[in-house]
Amino acid sequence: MMSPPFCEFDLDPCLLRALEDKGYLSATAIQTTVIPKAMEGRDLLGSAPTGTGKTIAFLIPALQHLIDFPKKKPGPPRILILAPTRELAIQVADQATELAKYTSLKVAKITGGVAYMNHTEIFSTNQDILVATTGRLLQYIKEENFDCRAVEILILDEADRMLDMGFAQDIEVISAETRWRKQTLLFSATLESATIREFSERVLRDPIYLEAAPSVRERKKILQSYYRSDNLPHKIALLCYLLKTPSVQKSIIFVRTREKVHELVHRLQSEGIHSGYLEGEMVQTKRTEAIARLNSGRIQVLVATDVASRGLDIEDISHVFNFDMPYTGDVYLHRIGRTARAGRKGTAISLIEAHDHLLLKKVERYLKKTIKPRVVDELRPTTKAPNEKKAGKPSKKVLAKREEQKKAKKEKTKVKVKVKIRHRDKKNLGKRREPKNLKKNKENGNASFSSHLA
Repeated sequence: MMSPPFCEFDLDPCLLRALEDKGYLSATAIQTTVIPKAMEGRDLLGSAPTGTGKTIAFLIPALQHLIDFPKKKPGPPRILILAPTRELAIQVADQATELAKYTSLKVAKITGGVAYMNHTEIFSTNQDILVATTGRLLQYIKEENFDCRAVEILILDEADRMLDMGFAQDIEVISAETRWRKQTLLFSATLESATIREFSERVLRDPIYLEAAPSVRERKKILQSYYRSDNLPHKIALLCYLLKTPSVQKSIIFVRTREKVHELVHRLQSEGIHSGYLEGEMVQTKRTEAIARLNSGRIQVLVATDVASRGLDIEDISHVFNFDMPYTGDVYLHRIGRTARAGRKGTAISLIEAHDHLLLKKVERYLKKTIKPRVVDELRPTTKAPNEKKAGKPSKKVLAKREEQKKAKKEKTKVKVKVKIRHRDKKNLGKRREPKNLKKNKENGNASFSSHLA
């Protein structure tokens, strides 16, 4: 199916011109699905994998609404967009500014990591769109520094991640404060979660459910492969070799822990590879600076934890490396989504040790696709690859251990019937004596019986 051009959506010429400047001529799957429905004014619950143009999908209808219904006098923002992280909030605000550059619409952002008083000037001037993180915005709302009554459209970007981060209550408070709004758009990476479904029922009114998977053509834009390694030194040697190949221009390397981030950056620097890092404990200024250094070309490599795997939009990433395999297919998909954005091609490479094969098979089952193995002649692994038939299946020893655990659990859960033993039953009563009256009656009865026989 051919992607429709943006001009078919009856958009304002100012928006079409801005889209053309960014090189966006035709809509992606999620944009084709969301834009027409959102412009009808209905509440939406949408899902699409990362890197498919979701931000444009909700910004275009919001901007078109502001153009179609201009406000009569200056005032607070009419569009409120909530994002889970500072980076994502900044990127959404930047995209909105670029799309609104041929209009008179103004875009503001409120995030943590910035001095509280620095945002006061935002509320004293005329604004149309506000992009914010929940914590800092709620602080302003509680102190009555932000007027929610003007909000006409509320957009929740990556709502599943906000819920995972524990912001459910904050979002519901903001939702209640903006109860006069006309429309709510909620976007999640997946709609399978029961948590998202239940949450959407509380926030949305009679929503349309939209789920747009990327087309086969879009999925093929990411070339996925893996390299086997014998151990950690071998894995680092493979990574350094691959990073020095001419095709690797700008890349992100994903690891699991903050400690490994710093160790790997130090090792890459010693090999002459200019690299930076991004992890959760960094202050905002350093995080922004690391992204800016990669975007400007001052460094070629960014080593990151999964804090950067969702919502982070860095231009022209040629390669994504999984130095540590993620535990789920969902995280894998979000990681590799950092490349092949905006119609470009990209490469995703995973470095696999023996213990990673189970995770690799798990990812392949999630993707319903086999990831191809590759080798570097100079750095061929010396150990044997795990048996493909057995990979992903537990060994006999593991199965036996599981059976033992099941049996032990059943034994614990067996209901023991407790017999109540009374105190009087415990006493040694000895031989009971017959009552005197009963004894006399027996004697009289026996005597009469004898006389009768006689």
